[in-house]
Amino acid sequence: MLICHRHKFLFVHIAKTAGTSVRSTLNRLRWRDPYFIPQFICSRISGWTGHRIACKIPRHAKVIAAYEMLPREVFDGLFKFAFVRNPWDLQVSSYHHLKRERPHLVGDRDFEAFLRYKLDPARPYQFHLDTSISLQSDYLVDLHGKVLVDFIGRFETLSDDFITICERIGVKPPTLEHKRQAKDRGGYQKYYTPETAALVAQHFAADIAMFGYTFD
Repeated sequence: MLICHRHKFLFVHIAKTAGTSVRSTLNRLRWRDPYFIPQFICSRISGWTGHRIACKIPRHAKVIAAYEMLPREVFDGLFKFAFVRNPWDLQVSSYHHLKRERPHLVGDRDFEAFLRYKLDPARPYQFHLDTSISLQSDYLVDLHGKVLVDFIGRFETLSDDFITICERIGVKPPTLEHKRQAKDRGGYQKYYTPETAALVAQHFAADIAMFGYTFD
């Protein structure tokens, strides 16, 4: 999550949706934010104490965290946005990320075997593999399912949606950085069988319904 009071925006960073690129690009806007130095100091203190004093909102926090922590008039005055991604594509991205960054979690499993293991409801500690097992829609709503963000961009239309966001917060669109750009795979459809595609459709049904994604 990224908050800038000078430009009055809040970015909800859902993992594997180009959020690192968006965050890195927009983070430069905070340098002249009057709250930047206090936020920086609080972040450092939080790290020094092993995050025991609860003064830092996690990078991948849900919007409900800001809704609960910020004064209501401050929260309401922020332009709140996030990016989402096709769930089938996101699972392929997550698999390659884990293979690269935390290979011990993947082991010798191929994509199909890992996906079945990952989405197995009987697997213990289900939500401790990575955040991509969570519904993207859960990051955007309150406890009653009401959407709290003002704009939902899409990974698939990243450049255009980023320009729209910059226009909404009143800044000239900077060049969008490309962090962690994947170059080690082709289209996500080739990774799936009809059965594994159905597994994703079932597990992420709420996201598919909310965002209108299809396998094709």
